[in-house]
Amino acid sequence: MHRLIEYRGFEIHVELTPAEEDTFDVTIQIKGGTNLGVLGARGDRIPVRNGPFTERWAYLVAEIAGQAAIDVLLGPAD
Repeated sequence: MHRLIEYRGFEIHVELTPAEEDTFDVTIQIKGGTNLGVLGARGDRIPVRNGPFTERWAYLVAEIAGQAAIDVLLGPAD
């Protein structure tokens, strides 16, 4: 399952992969912006640790992780 979240000019791509019954492993990939090389290995997918998660938690954790990575790159939002 895939979801795209737009945040501060970037796209956070969230991919869920079934792990066990009703739980998922999660990866995120951040695209956009000019300093993308700072985020992950060349902008590749990054697995989210401490899973697997239920679907709802998987999307929430991935969105927060992606937003935090972008905030580190750009600094605090005004």
